[in-house]
Amino acid sequence: MVEQQEASEDAVMTRIGQAVMLLHGGDREEARNRFGLLWSELGADGDGLHRCTLAHYMADTQDDPGDELAWDLRALTAAEALSGERPAEHRDSLAVQALYPSLHLNLAADYLKLQRPDAARIHLRQARDAADALEDGGNAAPGPYSGYDGGVRAAIERLEERMRGV
Repeated sequence: MVEQQEASEDAVMTRIGQAVMLLHGGDREEARNRFGLLWSELGADGDGLHRCTLAHYMADTQDDPGDELAWDLRALTAAEALSGERPAEHRDSLAVQALYPSLHLNLAADYLKLQRPDAARIHLRQARDAADALEDGGNAAPGPYSGYDGGVRAAIERLEERMRGV
């Protein structure tokens, strides 16, 4: 039974990954359609990491900044719910912890698009704090700005620079 559940969970992440490939390949509409179908299948009680990951990428398929914000907020809500489940023991806690800088960075960018700089600054600070917490935990990639961690840190710095004039 456990093996069947793990295989099912892997299938969901595979489907999310396939839609992400469509998104990165430029087919936002098909990615949005696939994410929407998966979201319906997962439902409100679906796996938290799946919901967080899916909503995180679904936000990137949105044309309207308000819709993008709504999906990014869903991603953060799913991450927070998952983190509340005994984070030290939960199998996905490290994955979710690693997502927090990006989740808050996306929210900061959303709020900036919606001309809400105060809310953007709050989430930008949370993105920086979450990235620093990862580094303190020894999870930072080696070198300045290498890998995923470095890309998120560089994006935080770019948004900070952009917001200096706001």
